[in-house]
Amino acid sequence: MPSRRRTPEEPPPPPPPDGILWDIAGDVRALLALPAALTMQVAHPAVGAGVDTYSAFRTDPWGRGERSLRSLQTWVYGGESAAEEGRRLRELHQHIRGTDAHGRDYHALTPAYYAWVHATGFPVYHHAQKYLGRPFTEAQERQLYAEWLQVGRILGIHDRDMPQTIEEFWPYYAKVLADELEETEVVRDLVATDRPVPPPDRGPYLLRVTLRALWPLLLPPLARFRRFITIGLMPPDARAAIGLPWTDAQERRLCRLGRVIRTVAPRLPERLRYLPLARRARAHRRITGSAELVLNRRTD
Repeated sequence: MPSRRRTPEEPPPPPPPDGILWDIAGDVRALLALPAALTMQVAHPAVGAGVDTYSAFRTDPWGRGERSLRSLQTWVYGGESAAEEGRRLRELHQHIRGTDAHGRDYHALTPAYYAWVHATGFPVYHHAQKYLGRPFTEAQERQLYAEWLQVGRILGIHDRDMPQTIEEFWPYYAKVLADELEETEVVRDLVATDRPVPPPDRGPYLLRVTLRALWPLLLPPLARFRRFITIGLMPPDARAAIGLPWTDAQERRLCRLGRVIRTVAPRLPERLRYLPLARRARAHRRITGSAELVLNRRTD
C-alpha cells in the first residue's frame, strides 16, 4: 500500500516498526555486515577521498565505528529523532570537499556520491542475509528496498536521486560497479591485516587495561577475521569490481560460520540479540502496542 503523501514541512518518517529493518538492523548479526558496506562505499574514489581526508577511522576506529552505528540505529529506531539525525549528517558533510586520487573535485553532498553511500546498504543486507539468516523472499526483498528508500529520505536524498524500484536499482548498481569502483587506499586499509589499530578505549576500566595488555596477541587474528568477514559478506559482483580476492575454501568457511550463526542467534534472549537502542525501541513498541490493543478493545 503506498504511503500517505507528506507535505514539504513534514519530516520523513522512519521505517515502520512492523517492517523488516526493525528486525534486522539492530540484530547483533548486522554488525558483521557493516564492514562490507563501508568498504563498498569507500571504493568509490570520491567517497574514499573524503573518508581518507576527513575521517578519524585510522586514529579513532572504535569511536568512529560507535558513532556510525549509533547514527544508523537512529535512522531506523529513533522515531522523531531519525529526521533530526539525517539533518545533522547533512550539515556535517557540508564542508567535506576536495580532490580525489584522479585529480577530480568532489563534494560529499553531490547527489550521486551521497546516494551511493546510502545505496550500499541494500545489496549488503540482501547478500549477508543468505549467510546470517533466512534468505529473503521476493516480497521481503521489495519491502526491504521500500524501507531502505525511506531511510534515504531521512538522510535528505531526493527520490529523483534514488532508484525507486528494485528493477531500477540493479542496473544502477551494476553501472556504478562497472564505471566507478576501484581498490582505493581506504579500501586497502580496511581489508589489511598488517595496519596498526589501537585497542578499544571504551568500556569498564579493567576490561580496557586487559585488552591493552593483550592487544599485541589479539590484533593479528582479529585483523584476519575482519578481512575475511568484510570480503565474504560483500556481494560477489562488488568484490570482483573492487578486485578483492575470494577463494572456494574461504566460501566454504563462511558457509560453515553462517550455519553456526543461524543456529545460535535466534535462540539468544533479546537483551543479547539486539543492540541497546534497538532493544529499547522494540520494548517500547511492545508496551505501547499492548496499551493500544487494550484501549481499542475497550472502545469497540
